[in-house]
Amino acid sequence: MDNTTVLTFTMTAYTVMENYKHGLFTMFLLLYCITIILNSLLITVIHQNKALHQPMNVFICMLSINEIYGSTSLLPAIMVVLMSETHEVIVKWCMAQVYFLHTYAAAEFLIFAVMGYDRYAAICFPLHYHSIMSNSKVGMLVALAGLYPLIAFACFYSLTLQLSFCGKVMSKLYCVNMELVKNACSNDSQLYISRVGLVILPLFIVPQVVMIAFSYVKISRVCMNLSRESQRNALKTCIPHLLSLLIYTIGLLFEMMQTRFDMIRVSFETRIFMSLYFVIIPSIANPVLYGLGTQIVRVQILNLFVRYKILPTNLAKAVIVA
Repeated sequence: MDNTTVLTFTMTAYTVMENYKHGLFTMFLLLYCITIILNSLLITVIHQNKALHQPMNVFICMLSINEIYGSTSLLPAIMVVLMSETHEVIVKWCMAQVYFLHTYAAAEFLIFAVMGYDRYAAICFPLHYHSIMSNSKVGMLVALAGLYPLIAFACFYSLTLQLSFCGKVMSKLYCVNMELVKNACSNDSQLYISRVGLVILPLFIVPQVVMIAFSYVKISRVCMNLSRESQRNALKTCIPHLLSLLIYTIGLLFEMMQTRFDMIRVSFETRIFMSLYFVIIPSIANPVLYGLGTQIVRVQILNLFVRYKILPTNLAKAVIVA
């Protein structure tokens, strides 16, 4: 960074949005508020109810914390740049945002892998579940999911931090590592970091994919020997995890396509949606799936609303029964 000749990056994607910026600002603000409220509510309900202090719910809280982290790294910055006259971002903030967003993405996938392992232990070894998922094991998995992305990406990102920048144009709504590399003064550095990135990328994906695949292969084999009712119960506990994983994987694929391939033939609106999907959609969908989609959590949320007189008792009971 000491050799950087450029002080700001210009985010060219915002110029097309100039005529709609007030409406878009309102939409992004609403989405951010919804994300913070839903995820904070889920964390609060799980924290306040001892009946919900199970390993899976610990990981759900961690997932919600990561959603708040990711959306806070993205949406406030988008709103600020959207309303600015020049649509410029200071280089140092841009580099910080790259770190935040990439560690969010890596942590999200790792948390899903840990949750898959939890479902494997719960369904395949129900009698030994609490000994397998002991407090020390849960603590170790939480530390792994929280610290590994921060440390692993920092090691790779140290290469980008050494770059000097001569270009100052970014074609996205936010900063990503590949866009930083494209603006580097040295073509050799661009090629080297791009190749290193392709080598390191599997470290953030392959172990997690293997863990998730292993977990569900084992779960499938066990379920084949269960009764219909037991199969339904097992599937019911896995559906939120599988849906969340699918939603996030789609967003991750969108982001990889945007970063690595020329998307000029795709409409601007589609590219905007694809670029924002990987943070916004999972951040809203996950608390809904694990909160409103899980009966015991839904009941506790409604009880919390009744306690603080946000919702009438009769209406809460009707919702619970439904």
